[in-house]
Amino acid sequence: MKNFKELNVWLKAHQLVLAVYQVTKSFPSDELFGLTSQMRRAAASIPANIAEGCGRSSDAEFARFLYISFGSASELEYHILLAHDLGMLNEIDCGKLTENVIEIKKCSHP
Repeated sequence: MKNFKELNVWLKAHQLVLAVYQVTKSFPSDELFGLTSQMRRAAASIPANIAEGCGRSSDAEFARFLYISFGSASELEYHILLAHDLGMLNEIDCGKLTENVIEIKKCSHP
């Protein structure tokens, strides 16, 4: 069993969740149960699945959870693009978040 808090990919994913929560605070209130919620859930799913995989008994199970976290990262990457295209996310935040997601995807792809 691995300690997820010691994994660099988990640390980066956790920081990404905090950043997503911060930027989505300024989203329109009518998006609270729409894009805001979707982005937050996809972001939180990334480190949560890494942590869950660390609690599993085999490397194969850990890899399966990394694969799931990769899927959540891809989902979040799209939501970031959508938020930008809808005018809810500025160019700078969009670029930073996208860069962070891509870095995490490189680290988490089994």
